[in-house]
Amino acid sequence: MWKLVVGFVLFAALALFILMKSGGDIDMSGEKHDVGASHAEPAASAVLAASAPAAASAPASAASQ
Repeated sequence: MWKLVVGFVLFAALALFILMKSGGDIDMSGEKHDVGASHAEPAASAVLAASAPAAASAPASAASQ
C-alpha cells in the first residue's frame, strides 16, 4: 500500500515539474471568476448569431436557382 502512495506522490511531482517547465500557465489557487471575460463573450456570440442565418440561407438560395 505504501508503494502506491509513494508512486502517486512521485508521479504528481513529476507531472507538476514538467508542466511548470514547459511554460504552461499553472495556477493552483482555485477557481477564478474573471469579470472582464463575461462582457466579451456576449459580443462574440452576437457576431456569430448575426452571421449564422446568412450562412445557413446561402446553400438554400443556391439550390433554388
